[in-house]
Amino acid sequence: METFFDALGAVGLIFLVIVGLIAGYIASLIAGGRNRIFYLIAGVVGAVAVPFILTALGVIALGALGLILLLIVGAIGAAVILAIVAAIRR
Repeated sequence: METFFDALGAVGLIFLVIVGLIAGYIASLIAGGRNRIFYLIAGVVGAVAVPFILTALGVIALGALGLILLLIVGAIGAAVILAIVAAIRR
């Protein structure tokens, strides 16, 4: 896990937060509700949590393969979390 933090760095974490905010904003536009902040938070949680979970499970190549792959995984994680949130809210 420590190698993940070394590879990720502060810039990578900031980029993951930005990816999560963008995904949350798009999801709030699609949902059309008044809970825009809820979608933003869920997007950030998904974008940041999924790479950490994958690293904890032993996918250490995630941090080694670069920032682009990390951001792609973060975007997929945000989309999955937002889909789960949307399914629960219905």
